[in-house]
This record gives sequence, C-alpha cells and structure tokens, in this order.
Amino acid sequence: MFRAVLRLSSSGVRSVVKARPAYSAPLASRSYSHGKVETDEEFDARWVTYFSKPDIDAWELKKGMNTLIGYDLVPEAKILDSALRACRRLDDLASAIRILEAVKDKSGPHKDIYPYLIQELGPTLAELGISTPEQLGIDKL
Repeated sequence: MFRAVLRLSSSGVRSVVKARPAYSAPLASRSYSHGKVETDEEFDARWVTYFSKPDIDAWELKKGMNTLIGYDLVPEAKILDSALRACRRLDDLASAIRILEAVKDKSGPHKDIYPYLIQELGPTLAELGISTPEQLGIDKL
C-alpha cells in the first residue's frame, strides 16, 4: 500500500515539475531616469565651481579635465578660464598647455571653434603668462 502511495506521489510530483519550464525568459524592461535635467548654464556653473576651488590639487585638476573632455562637447570659454586659473594656482604650465591641446583636438573638423576659444581666452592667457601651443611651436611636431 505504501508503495502505491509513493509511486502515485512521486509521479504526481514529476508531472508538476515537468509542467514548469526549465527557465523563464527575462522580460524586457527599461528603467529611465526621471531626474532633473541639467541646463547648459547649470553645467557650466558646476564646472566653473569645480575648477575654482581654492584647495584643488593636481589630481583633481587632471581628473576634472579628463571627465570634461570625455563629454561630447567642447567646453565653454568660462570653464576653460577657470581651469587655466587652477593650473596657475598649482604652477602647472604643462597641464595648461595640455588643456589647450585637448580643446584643439576636441574641436575636430570644426576649424572655427578653436580660434574663437583662443580669442575669448586671450586676456586670461596674457594675464597668466600662458603661451598657446602654436606660439610654442608644439603644433607642428
């Protein structure tokens, strides 16, 4: 009698287990951010504030520029102004020139962006005593 119960119960369990699929396919779902979208002015203000910190160190400067250059944009002149002033506070001429080179490279095929930025940054470059890569002859190498 117990054998019959065991056979019935084990076959009943097998049928229940076999009825379920071996795996379930993942459902396609997308989670979009519903956070606040940052405006261009807020973006610029955030980066100007970042580079204007009086206690910024060389690592933070390089990290900030690396992040900023990684975006799909050419930084505004006011952001570059504060970054160049941070380079001056750190007495880091090499980073200042690298910033200008990165902006020139980031401008890409748009040949009018880089001269515009140099024109806008002209007073700052003169005040801080920073030469452009063109003035140093680095662009020809």
